[in-house]
Amino acid sequence: MDADFIQIDGIVVNTEVVDSYFTCDLGKCKGACCTMESPYGAPITKEEIDTITKELPKIVPYLPKVHSNEIEKKGFWVKQQNELMTRSINNRACVFVFYEGDIAKCSIEKAHNEGKVSCNKPISCHLFPVRISNFAGPVLRYERYRDCQPAIEKGKQIKVTVLDFCKASLERAFGVEWFKKIKEVTKK
Repeated sequence: MDADFIQIDGIVVNTEVVDSYFTCDLGKCKGACCTMESPYGAPITKEEIDTITKELPKIVPYLPKVHSNEIEKKGFWVKQQNELMTRSINNRACVFVFYEGDIAKCSIEKAHNEGKVSCNKPISCHLFPVRISNFAGPVLRYERYRDCQPAIEKGKQIKVTVLDFCKASLERAFGVEWFKKIKEVTKK
């Protein structure tokens, strides 16, 4: 792409989202995006908090005891500098993390995939490595994270871009028609 940004229906997209390769390789990264070192977990919206609160009894059974205890004592979210975030455990794992072997996974997503809850994981998680900034409207950018190097290598190997990897989450966030438009505009 020649320009650094493209715009589709008022949503600005950094061309790195279109041009960069990325496909998660959980066997190598071990779910690092769910266990980034931070006193907080993922950004979350008020609507997501409301929905997850209603579905929480069906999500908690997937969690390790330490995580369910944290939720019981302190809740699953916190407001920090006017930002809503999930809590983290030991300055590391999102409170919704459970482990399959040594791989960190999302209990909300697992419950959703098994048909136990109607909600999916927060859109900020679902979109990763795409991040949304707001500069008089949504701006989508590719957030590079050092622990995702295996995803870059795998994406290059199988020729999957960030845009295509995030198709389901982008459709969830902006609609199927929006995704069709960006694919049409970015055809090479």
